[in-house]
Amino acid sequence: MRNLKITLEYDGKNYAGWQAQKTKFPTIQETIEKVLYKILQEKVRLIASGRTDAGVHAAAQVANFQTNSAIGTDKLRRALNGLLPEDIAIARIEEAPLDFHSRFCAKSKTYRYVILNRPYRSALSKSQIYFYAYPLELKLLGSEAKALLGRHDFKAFSASGSAVKNTTRRIKKIVIKKTFGALITIDIEADGFLYNMVRNIVGTLIEIGRGKFPAGSMIRILRSKNRKLAGPTAPARGLTLLKVKY
Repeated sequence: MRNLKITLEYDGKNYAGWQAQKTKFPTIQETIEKVLYKILQEKVRLIASGRTDAGVHAAAQVANFQTNSAIGTDKLRRALNGLLPEDIAIARIEEAPLDFHSRFCAKSKTYRYVILNRPYRSALSKSQIYFYAYPLELKLLGSEAKALLGRHDFKAFSASGSAVKNTTRRIKKIVIKKTFGALITIDIEADGFLYNMVRNIVGTLIEIGRGKFPAGSMIRILRSKNRKLAGPTAPARGLTLLKVKY
C-alpha cells in the first residue's frame, strides 16, 4: 500500500466545491477520482487539506490517497493532466508516509482574496476576482484587520446556522496590499478556517473600507460573536487557497 500526496490547482468556477456530493454540478474531488479510477483501475478516496466551497479556486491545494498501484509518480501526474479538464492541473505527486493525512497534518493554510477596486469592470479577468466599484480606504483595511491576529473565537465570522461547536481559530498573518493600481489582495494565514470565515471577514472589511461601518468595528464585531453584526459574505470567485504548510 502506498500513500500519495498530490499538489494541484484549479479554477472553481464550474464546480460545486471540492467535496463529492449529490448535485447536478461536478465537484473537484469526484472529477479527479473518476480519472484516477480510469488510470489505476481501482477506487480511491481523495482527501483534501480543506473543502473549498463552490466557485472557490486553489493555487496549491494538497490532497492524498492510498493505492496498491505501482505506477510511478511522474507517469501518474502526466496521465492525470492528460485526462483531466483544463481547469484542473496536477503540479506534483509525491510518496508520503502511510500516516500522512493532508487535512490533519496541515499546520496552516493561506487564502487570498482579490478585489478589483476601480470604477469599471475587467474584460480580461473576472472569474478569479471580485469587482467592487466603490473606493476602499486601504490603510483603514489594514488597521482594522490587525484586530483579528492571534487566537480568537471567530463565531461572528462563521456561516449563519453553522453546527460547528469549536469556533476558536488562530490567525497567524494578514497581509493587505494594492497592486497594479487597482487590485487589492488580502492574504490570511491561519491554523484553520470556519465555513465562509474568510469571505465573511472580507465582506466586513469592505463595509469598513467603504465607510459603512465606523473605524473600530472589527474588534467590536469579533468580541460580539454575533454573525448578524458582521458584513455580508463576499462572493466566492475572489477567493483562492494559496498554500498549505506542513
